[in-house]
Amino acid sequence: MRDSILTIPISEILEPKDGCPICRMRNMLEQRTVEYITGAAMMEPDVRIETNRAGFCRLHFGQMLGQKNRLSLALMLQSHLDEVHAGLFSRKKLFEPKNARKQKLSEINESCFVCEKIDWGMERLMRTFFEMYGDREVRTLLGEQEYICLPHYDLLQSLAPKYLQKQELDSFIKLCGELTEKYLLTLYEDVSKYCSMYDYRNTGKDADWGNSKDSIERSIAFLTSR
Repeated sequence: MRDSILTIPISEILEPKDGCPICRMRNMLEQRTVEYITGAAMMEPDVRIETNRAGFCRLHFGQMLGQKNRLSLALMLQSHLDEVHAGLFSRKKLFEPKNARKQKLSEINESCFVCEKIDWGMERLMRTFFEMYGDREVRTLLGEQEYICLPHYDLLQSLAPKYLQKQELDSFIKLCGELTEKYLLTLYEDVSKYCSMYDYRNTGKDADWGNSKDSIERSIAFLTSR
């Protein structure tokens, strides 16, 4: 398939053989959005309007703090807190609906600027991904992936019927299932090995933990996509 501004990100995501490719897609969008919002973008009026409205979830507040640009975050918090106060505690308007403020409170607690941008970007990248699946090289790259995590296995199964014809759909679902099941069984073996190493018969300086030492972390990543 000829590379374009749309296909290059998908090709770059599929080239590594480490972890779940859809996690890498999400992580790439997440990192770029966090870097964007803690940079010069936070001074752009249209961006500030959106961050004032949506705010950020706990996860992305933490990632923004990790960018070490505390002033950018403080400025966004200043205007966001002001908007929260105005939306929840200002004098009620004459014809304001009875549950308007409760609805506003729920919207504030459930929204996140970064999450919204990730969802927007994922929708477009997934559409391109399925369009590229007809290319043999792309199918080969997908088949060579280490695994597909459980949440993204669900996502791919949900989206595939929307984009793929019957013949491609069946092979795609089969391929994703094989990648997911194979890694699931590997995790089960590694976690079982980890548990068995606490048996006194397996202790000692020469104890062979195999690949089990990080099996808990890898299992959590597989089950949660994080």
